Order: sequence, then C-alpha cells, then structure tokens
Amino acid sequence: MAESRHPYAGRTAVIATMHRKEETVAPALMSTLGLIVTSTPGLDTDQLGTFSGEIPRDGTMLDVALRKARLGMSAAGVGMSAAGVPLGLASEGSFGPHPAIPYIPAGMELLVFVDDERGIVVTESLITEKTNYDRLVVLPGAASDEFLQKIDFPTHGLIVRPNEGEVASALAKGIVDPDSLRRAIEAAAAVSSDGRARMETDMRAHFNPTRMESLAILAERLAQRLARQCPACGAPGFGRTGSRAGLLCEDCGAPTELVLAEILGCPACDYTEERSRGDGLQRAPVQHCPLCNP
Repeated sequence: MAESRHPYAGRTAVIATMHRKEETVAPALMSTLGLIVTSTPGLDTDQLGTFSGEIPRDGTMLDVALRKARLGMSAAGVGMSAAGVPLGLASEGSFGPHPAIPYIPAGMELLVFVDDERGIVVTESLITEKTNYDRLVVLPGAASDEFLQKIDFPTHGLIVRPNEGEVASALAKGIVDPDSLRRAIEAAAAVSSDGRARMETDMRAHFNPTRMESLAILAERLAQRLARQCPACGAPGFGRTGSRAGLLCEDCGAPTELVLAEILGCPACDYTEERSRGDGLQRAPVQHCPLCNP
C-alpha cells in the first residue's frame, strides 16, 4: 500500500529572515515533509529587535517570532491577498548564561511554524551549550589573540561598540577581517567615555556558522514534529506540550520533581496523550529525592 503524501508536500512556506536562515532551515523541511521554504528578499526583520541592542526586542521570544513570521507572510503575499501567504516560519535566538548551569554560556533558539489554513502554530525550541557567545572590553592596540581564537574569528563575525555611552555612535557589525576590527576598535574607543571598545560575537546567523548548526538541528526537530499527525483529527504537529513530575525515588519510592511522563498534544484540537519519559529512566537517582536528601 502506497504511503500517503504529507499535507505539506509540494507546498511553499516563507521564512522571515534577512540573515540567510533559509539555507539551514529549508533542507530538513524539504527532506522530511516535501515542504519548500523560501525567503522574502528585502524584508527588514531588524525592526523587531537587534542583538546589538540599538533596537530593543519588545516581548518574549515567542511574541517576536510570531510577529516576524507574520511580517514575512504579509510581505510575501503582496499582490496575492490581503492576508498574505498561509504558511510561514521564523526563528528567534537569545544568548547568555545557561539556565541550569549559569557559569557557562548557552544559546536559546526558538523556531515557529504558522499555518493560517488550519489555524495552528507549532513551535520547537533548543537550548545548546555549543555557542561562541562571548565579549571582551579592550583598549586600542591591546592584545586580544586568545579571545579571537576562542570565538573562531574570522570565520565567525564580530560586533564592536563603545564600552560606555551611546551604542549607535560607533557601532560596527559583521567584522570578519583584522584591519576592519582594528579600525572599529579605534573608532568605538574614541567616543567611549572610558576610552575602551567592546568586542562581541556577532550572533546573527549569517555571521555565525555555529549558530547555523544549531538552527539546522532545530529545523530537523520541527520537521519531525510536523511529520507527526494528530491521532484524533489528523492535523500536523502532534508532539510534546508539557510534562508531569513525580518519578519515584530508586531508594525509598517517594515521588520526586523529576519528570515521570511527557504530555503530547495537538495544535488544532484538545486531544492529548501521556507517555513515559523518552530516555527510559524508571526511577529517580537518590540525590534527587526530597526525603532521602532533606
């Protein structure tokens, strides 16, 4: 019996990006679903916020990702319909201390898929320790070879700004060669009240191959999520929506805060399922038990 085509096979979705994210997101969605992903040339997603801070991000990562997706859908639909194209994608990233291990940096990535025909939104997220996110304050002419090697410059770009004062007064982005870096540091330090410049990793995807790798992993997760259809209504995107704590202690049998079961749900209807945690862990290690370790 021939396998039925996925509902998105042969369809086109637009990804809202000005940083070439389609290059890393499109392959997974095409190979798994047959979904074609294109971008909208000339789209200004910086209006929703920038990593360098001159335009602050207003709202949560999900808020901004949804606004970004609809911005791209609307732009791609100019001349077609007032509502724009029905399928859209967008991603948002945030970088800083790891939420569970604060002394190491981490990348938080979110990818959203909007289907206005079915009235659904499907999201997947990723927390990764594989990031070159870092910064260094320097004086002009000071040695910074160790930092530059650590963040993989020049294959990964840099942003340079004044260490103190107005960000936009001497802001340079996408720096990928030593001469441009030297000039940017001199210019930024000259207008900074402390005479120093701040180098930051450029976290925009097209200047950060490490981030591109994370987005590829996330795109594969989203593709697999969209490939799963709801057992009740058939809508794409059936997957994990939450969890239930209570895994029993391996020693005394008391419930702990560790996850006992995962909750799977549908983005289109109220159908849910509860399944055992995916890693096969049957009992909680004793160090996680509030009774054994009061």
